[in-house]
Amino acid sequence: MSAGIIGLIVVIGLAGLIGLFLMGVYNGLIKLRNMFKNAFSQIDVQLKRRHDLIPNLVETARAYMSHERETLEAVIAARNVAEGARQTAAANPGDPAALAQLGQAEAGLGGVMGRLFAVAEAYPDLKANTNMMQLSEELTTTENKVAFSRQAYNDSVLAYNNKLEVFPNNVVAGMFGFKEAALFEIEVVGEREAPKVKF
Repeated sequence: MSAGIIGLIVVIGLAGLIGLFLMGVYNGLIKLRNMFKNAFSQIDVQLKRRHDLIPNLVETARAYMSHERETLEAVIAARNVAEGARQTAAANPGDPAALAQLGQAEAGLGGVMGRLFAVAEAYPDLKANTNMMQLSEELTTTENKVAFSRQAYNDSVLAYNNKLEVFPNNVVAGMFGFKEAALFEIEVVGEREAPKVKF
């Protein structure tokens, strides 16, 4: 064999290896992106369930809390904002702006729901209502599922972002337009503050 043919075989072999490497990185990023999108769909299911339960809860409370109209309307308004933010985030999981909006909307909804439950404490008949107890239990269960789903989503995003950022994957990711995904964080007032102790 001549040196030219050997050189051509080496070049073809190297091009093939580089092609296989690029294909492996690309496919790995696709798999991880699909995993975090699937993980977000689990959050989406739970948030939809939560948002669907809230109007029933408000209707049950309305029968007992007729003069707490402002609180009930605030819950429905916050629910509607959260539902809109959920739909936006579901259309593009991982989008930082959409997830930030969803996190703020969910934090706002959590705040007014807390206010609703605090006001409901003053109504013993409402607290004893079986429909209210069942809805409260379903909401609590759904909240737990949201928390677990959010953790799974954030773990998937972390794996994707780690693969995306390491060299030489970051070069391949840049070539094919892969973007970093955002974590889903809900800022709860007081969650990050240290408790104050008084003696």
